[in-house]
Amino acid sequence: MKLHPVSGDDPRDILPALRAAVLGAGPALGLGMTDADARGGGVEEVPAGTAAVITTSGSTGVPKRVVLSRSALTASALATAARIGDGAWLLALPASYVAGLQVLVRSLVADRQPGLLSGPFQPQAFASAALMLVSSENGRRVPTFTSLVPAQLVRLLDAAEHDDAVRAALRSFAAILIGGQALPAAVLERAESAGARIVRTYGATETSGGCVYDGVPLDGVGVRIEGGEVQLSGPTLAEGYLGEPARTDASFVMAPDGTRWYRTGDAGLVEDGVLRVRGRLDNVIVSGGINVSLDRVERVVRSVAGLHSAVVVGVPDDRWGEASVIVAARGEALRRSEATQLAEARAAVAAEIGAHARPSRLILVDEIAALPSGKPDREAIRRLVAGHR
Repeated sequence: MKLHPVSGDDPRDILPALRAAVLGAGPALGLGMTDADARGGGVEEVPAGTAAVITTSGSTGVPKRVVLSRSALTASALATAARIGDGAWLLALPASYVAGLQVLVRSLVADRQPGLLSGPFQPQAFASAALMLVSSENGRRVPTFTSLVPAQLVRLLDAAEHDDAVRAALRSFAAILIGGQALPAAVLERAESAGARIVRTYGATETSGGCVYDGVPLDGVGVRIEGGEVQLSGPTLAEGYLGEPARTDASFVMAPDGTRWYRTGDAGLVEDGVLRVRGRLDNVIVSGGINVSLDRVERVVRSVAGLHSAVVVGVPDDRWGEASVIVAARGEALRRSEATQLAEARAAVAAEIGAHARPSRLILVDEIAALPSGKPDREAIRRLVAGHR
């Protein structure tokens, strides 16, 4: 099957090609890939049934090309509609990112034209697009939906405090899917107080996007914990990584009963049928001879006022071997000193995890480096911290 490389994020370019890939005979889309990438990597052909190959580096900088079939993408779209309902979707994420792509797929499957928000994300532009999306059929309002990352939601909530249009837009959606990274409890509380209906999603490009909503897997999706690792199964799984059979075999494993499972690399547990993700298994430093989960430290730090969007990274430390550093945006710091903010964060971490896990420093920056998906660019943040003395 032929592959059609698409290097940009413009949904007006991607949507027609996606329609042919999902509902027609193709060709498949190579998202985040140029013609030269395709030729140079020898991937002008892809497996039959492929709808998209998404090139993503994630937050660690290691590139991968995830092969998603038509059936996986449509299974995800149908399962989402079965869980939260059918309606009109607003695209506010890059269309080359799996969560953004799925907004378009859901629209195609529902035979509805999506609302498109292109260019840099701005709360006022989002509000205008959201309110223009409102329509009715047979005298009944058509439900509207969108998908965001936490950083976008925070910007909208900040704007909603003094902008009635943004506040109305947040309240207009039947559901707002939030994914890409964990949503701090304080941000969720703010959103609910503002009248937004939030659904927290968990998944990956390898699962066609979010496949667990508010801790409960979508219909057909399986969750198990093996050796402390969250693993997922079901019809939304990717075929694997293009041209990397060894990597595919390492990430997608077959159980004795024939069920194919994706190894997420995340730590978690299932309590009363609800999945609780505890962070990356490999996002651990050894500080003073003790293992410290940076994801766990970050969750505690984000509970501190003014640090709700902070990122915690590990760095070499002459005394402890490794230590954690908080990086936060100045705008969130609530006009308190760095010393005060750091002291509050260290006290919170000590109380929740232990003194050994306390962050060593707080660095304030104008803006947190982010990937196109909206996730923190942890590699860039680590480089910044390494050069900050």
